[in-house]
Amino acid sequence: MLPALCTLSQASRTVFERAIFGNKPQPLGLWATVVYYAIAIAVITTLVLLIAMIGIWAERKVAGHMQSRLGPNRVGPFGLLQSLADGIKLILKEDLIPRSGDRLLFRLAPYVAFAPVFAAFVALPFAPDMVFEPRLNVGVFYVLAVLGVEVMGVMLAGWASNNKWSIYGAMREACQMVSYEIPLGISIIVGVMAAGTLNMVEMSSAQGGGLHTWLIFRNPFVFIAFFVYFVASLASNKRAPFDLPESESELVAGFHTEYSGMRWAFFFFAEYAAMFVVGGIQAALFQGGWNDPFGLIGHYHSKFLASGSTAGLVVVNLFGATVFVAKASLIIFIQMWLRWTLPRPRIDQVLYACVKVLLPIACAMLLGAALWQLLVPDQTVAALVVQIALTVLGVAVSGAILLWIAHAWIGRRGNKLRLTDPAEIPQKAAGPAAA
Repeated sequence: MLPALCTLSQASRTVFERAIFGNKPQPLGLWATVVYYAIAIAVITTLVLLIAMIGIWAERKVAGHMQSRLGPNRVGPFGLLQSLADGIKLILKEDLIPRSGDRLLFRLAPYVAFAPVFAAFVALPFAPDMVFEPRLNVGVFYVLAVLGVEVMGVMLAGWASNNKWSIYGAMREACQMVSYEIPLGISIIVGVMAAGTLNMVEMSSAQGGGLHTWLIFRNPFVFIAFFVYFVASLASNKRAPFDLPESESELVAGFHTEYSGMRWAFFFFAEYAAMFVVGGIQAALFQGGWNDPFGLIGHYHSKFLASGSTAGLVVVNLFGATVFVAKASLIIFIQMWLRWTLPRPRIDQVLYACVKVLLPIACAMLLGAALWQLLVPDQTVAALVVQIALTVLGVAVSGAILLWIAHAWIGRRGNKLRLTDPAEIPQKAAGPAAA
């Protein structure tokens, strides 16, 4: 509560904080602070549940189309309410606890896995003024720290189930998380070195000058860090091909084998919300945050902030939040795309890829980024030429992928809905007998 009392006492409140509490410099009272936290908790809870519901629906749709199926298409338009129906079913299901398991830890594990993901939304910069705590000067490391607690929920679930398959899955998760956190952290350090700040709001604001100012195009080492972070984040989120902790072909369902009902659902809420958080960090750190490729959002935000136009600031923030969510959703879609495309490796291959491939790349990348910062200042002609070249390369690669997707989308009408559609039954002409 003390941080809120201190930060909200400043005159530099966001447009939404001013709409609720005004812009007076004195600290808020106890009840005003409680209201502030209640509003934030309600908004974040709704957002997390909505992200999980849409994420589960999108996962099933992507899997269906990649396997020549339709996916959910009965409950609601395009099957959008299927996740809601599944949630109601899970609420009504019996909540079972293994007789020989640890009942306290078994009940506690889903909440330990979900709470850190919930807390990570505090620092996500959806828009210039749509952040719960915009003055958090260690925002990036705060998100990484709270997400690191999620592995404790997985380990508790495996241990408390008293099931050897669950324990195997939990131990795999521990090995995987500990190993891949190192290249993931190094790639984030490279991005932070280029940005010069740990505050995610300041980091996104610094990328508001157009596409070439996004950190991914700042220098070649940040460009590589983007892909290292993405690969490491797949392992951090237990996403395929790094979904060894819950590999159903070997461990039934891994660490949550013994769970049912809403406690089972909490693990999936945590997974899909963590996918959005990881995608949000990647968007804020490398892809310009809430900024569009043309720098219009940053320009108009500065303009409306100087003129004091509240309506203009609200519109700009809504557009910025839309851009931010779209970037994070694109990263989530790529994660789903990979899940239903790549095979699952063995656990020794997963650890080999980290220790002998990703980690050396990350260390060389960190050294190169430090030398680049020392030898090539940002405001030089050489730095600008490199930024423009990397921007052209990124646009060309992204355009090629979009054309690939567009080609598949246009040609989809010639494909069967199922791999083995039966032949049509010929219709007999109606005769006197039929009459």
